[in-house]
Amino acid sequence: MRTSNKGLRRGLQVTSVGSVAAVAIGFFSAGAANADTFVPLPDGSISKTLVDGTVVTVTRTGESATVSPSMGATPLHRNVWVSGSAKVEISGPNAEGGKIEPGYIVACQLTLGGEAGAESGMGAGWDGTPSEPSAGGTGNVSIGPGEAQAFSLLDLEAPDDFGGESHSGENSFTGNSGSVTWADSTMGVEGCAGYAQARSYVKVKVNTENVSSTVTLWGQPFSIG
Repeated sequence: MRTSNKGLRRGLQVTSVGSVAAVAIGFFSAGAANADTFVPLPDGSISKTLVDGTVVTVTRTGESATVSPSMGATPLHRNVWVSGSAKVEISGPNAEGGKIEPGYIVACQLTLGGEAGAESGMGAGWDGTPSEPSAGGTGNVSIGPGEAQAFSLLDLEAPDDFGGESHSGENSFTGNSGSVTWADSTMGVEGCAGYAQARSYVKVKVNTENVSSTVTLWGQPFSIG
């Protein structure tokens, strides 16, 4: 799907060199509020061997979050600025590329799982699989107690088959590798009167001559107040 630079919100910039695509998201500052909390987050990696022998490796580096109360200064609101980078590498002769979707799961009064593997997620009956993001690119997530929502960091625009606008949270790449970088991308969390957490995910859809598969890399959970 062809993307259009004019449809990338929050200053999104897409470049490509060979088979590597890089995406830089937004330019926001967390400001100088005294209550801001900087949270460094660990790197992570996961590898999966597909049924045709293709090996998919997803790596996340340089992730961090800056958490602050909202300007409204109410217990129902928080602001979070997130940064990080993810890369996918495919080894095998059948690689045809794929799509990378970076995002975050935001939860209110739910406990996020602490493992870093593809099967980790949250407690309270949640199965650990990101739902279709309903907040993609808007900058706001509305959640109540016991709820969780996926927030997609990308909002890529391209014309659909009928000449209208089509939006996607996935960045496409061809060949054996692709990457995505997000810098100070903002999430406004509304409606949560209790304890709130967030956790990054990088969902990669890979296509080969014989297989289509999805690999998800989870980040470490962190408190957003």
